[in-house]
Amino acid sequence: MKNILFILFLLIALAPAARSQQKVLADKVVAVVGDKIILNSEITNEIADLQRSGERVPDNAHCLILEQALAMKALIMQAEKDSLVINDDELEASLDNQVRGFIQRYGSKEALEQIAGRTVYQLKEDLRPSFREKKLAEMMRNKIVGGVKITPTEVKAYYDKIPKDSLIFYESEIEIGQIVIYPKASRDLEKYAVDELNGFKSQVESGTRKFETLASLYSDDPGSKDKGGLYNLNRTEKTWDPTFLAAAFRLKEGQVSPVIKSKFGYHIIQMVNRSGDDATVRHILKIPQITGTEITEAVNKLDTIRANLISGTVQFGEAVKKYTEDESAKFTAGMNQCSNGTYCKIDELDKDLVKMLKDLKVNEYSKPVQFTDERGKQAVRIVFLKSRSEPHRENLRDDYNKVASRAIEEKKYDAMDKWFNSKISTYYIRIDNDERSCSQLGKWLTSADKN
Repeated sequence: MKNILFILFLLIALAPAARSQQKVLADKVVAVVGDKIILNSEITNEIADLQRSGERVPDNAHCLILEQALAMKALIMQAEKDSLVINDDELEASLDNQVRGFIQRYGSKEALEQIAGRTVYQLKEDLRPSFREKKLAEMMRNKIVGGVKITPTEVKAYYDKIPKDSLIFYESEIEIGQIVIYPKASRDLEKYAVDELNGFKSQVESGTRKFETLASLYSDDPGSKDKGGLYNLNRTEKTWDPTFLAAAFRLKEGQVSPVIKSKFGYHIIQMVNRSGDDATVRHILKIPQITGTEITEAVNKLDTIRANLISGTVQFGEAVKKYTEDESAKFTAGMNQCSNGTYCKIDELDKDLVKMLKDLKVNEYSKPVQFTDERGKQAVRIVFLKSRSEPHRENLRDDYNKVASRAIEEKKYDAMDKWFNSKISTYYIRIDNDERSCSQLGKWLTSADKN
């Protein structure tokens, strides 16, 4: 049962990969849970998805995926019975993120639609039932384990069970946070950027220059500059700046927008083509230049904040909430996020940040330093070094939070295991005879034989 729970947790968290629309020559129902059926094609499609994504496919993949499908159906049935309600905005955002991932994988919306044989809208509708089921299963799982807590005694007991030669070896890791300020350009330089964009607009509308040529030469957006300013948009996507999105969808094909201001800078946008809520646009971004005067003002402001942090007048989390202009940092209390949560390896940090850490001690704050962010914007930041570990074998003194995280996950697995043991027998279960050789299905088969 632990295997099923581990796979279940993974599959709940991961959205399904894009599937090409292939004609199904034959299919059959391989299992039933209550009024929920599981088709053989669902199993084979999951295996094909794993293969396409480069994941290692175990020899017993068919049995493992059938086992997690049975568990998913049981959770979905219970979620419906408990009248759990899905947030439509969250579901839509998940679908948008998945489609956006597909577009990035295949290079463009057009390439994705050609490969899938479906429009983006149709693809989202195809994915919607699967996403809805996964969301219901996730909600039910959270309801079951939501009250699970763990004590320090339980964490130590979990740690003591780990063979000493199996303890994880950690490379040096650091926890760092930042407070970032973006200096504001002077009005004269903002006007210069606006005038420059208005000049580009006039050239395009007069036919003197092509929009894509101007974007390639003059846009300050590194993400689209090499593509002539090209982007694929969907009106429902929440990741786009709302001012940019609204201005784009007011345009007719071929039309160029007036100059608009977003959180990134100033833009003009050209509508290339549009189909319902989907659109292809080009844009030119100009980020007004920052002078030494504005940089000095930002440095002085951060110097004052740093002095307050050192004196204890304000705590780091409070300062982040009040002063940082990095929007993502406000959701992480200013702490950098890496592959291991807030614990970062040196090679996961940008090189300018690494330089700032050279002479910084734990619990110290750096002096303000100017840098250029990933969008090409000038900024100033101070860095807080929360912790730094040396390479070591896992132990409770240095790695308590990591051990506790694993320990509580095991406790949640046990809670899920107990829940399944109590619930499986209450559902109508039927499993096809061809699947009865799967050793993983023991409890499900026992329940099915009683029906």
